[in-house]
Amino acid sequence: MAHGMQAMVFDGQVGRLHERELPRPEPGPRQIRLRVRACGVCRTDLHVIDGELADPKRPVIPGHEVVGIVEARGRGALRFQIGERVGIPWLATTCGRCRYCRSGRENLCPQARFTGYQVDGGYAQYALADERYCLALPVSYSDLEAAPLLCAGLIGYRALNVAGDAKHLGLYGFGAAAHLVAQVARHQGRQVYAFTRAGDDAAQAFARRLGACWAGGSDEQAPRALDAAIIFAPVGALVPTALRAVAPGGTVVCAGIHMSDIPAFPYEILWGERTVRSVANLTRADGEEFMRIAAEVKLETEVTEVALQDAQSALDDLRDGRLVGAAVLRCGHD
Repeated sequence: MAHGMQAMVFDGQVGRLHERELPRPEPGPRQIRLRVRACGVCRTDLHVIDGELADPKRPVIPGHEVVGIVEARGRGALRFQIGERVGIPWLATTCGRCRYCRSGRENLCPQARFTGYQVDGGYAQYALADERYCLALPVSYSDLEAAPLLCAGLIGYRALNVAGDAKHLGLYGFGAAAHLVAQVARHQGRQVYAFTRAGDDAAQAFARRLGACWAGGSDEQAPRALDAAIIFAPVGALVPTALRAVAPGGTVVCAGIHMSDIPAFPYEILWGERTVRSVANLTRADGEEFMRIAAEVKLETEVTEVALQDAQSALDDLRDGRLVGAAVLRCGHD
């Protein structure tokens, strides 16, 4: 189509995407249109199409780790130049007026809308975004390498900050987010302990290669008590497991947007001023700070390239634990 595009669309059929030809979107005020080069495949996308996140826009184009080139600008969109490469993250818009927005916590804005969930995302050849919520990307990363920075990296970094100054840090679920945050943590001088699915030798070897001082199954005990643990796997049963692994005063951070139910656990494993808390979404300040770090410390992004039309297969592989690192859709050509 001369003025159309190919897109992978979720229309409400649980677990399935469909390839569609759609009109090329036109940017409104303060919007930019990107010619999408790459889009990461995130577990949140899986939660959307598996029906685990309520009330997505239908139909919706998933994808919120979007790397593209500015091709058109709407009225008042002056922040980025035509031809500039930028990224579209999860946070699409906020109200800017509520108590959360006014206090630097726009990630909690009750009127926030999110890319690939309530507004169309990057599983397509073109995507729109409000320029105020887009991010400049470090030049040292290719399109495929940059895509996971936009959510896996951002959420991992926010979770790391919530974990405090923990010297001995456990990571439960060693996928797209954990493999990036492990490198940042090592750069900061922390010791990283990686917990994977039981028997996943490939993931454990991958974690050790990226600097983990220990790697084992989530059913195993780390060689020492942890100061904090971050749970990336959407498995509620890991909360009491992580509580047993952290020392008194330690923090367990739940970093996913969705998690299965947390089972009952004895108070004694929470006692001792241990804390359980969640991380919700991200702020633009998080994004800018993390991109500065990513520019200074060249992070190794383990990427599996997937054609846009094969997005369904990538999501199936993610669901079934067959991915090491991150899958990234190639939506356009350099």
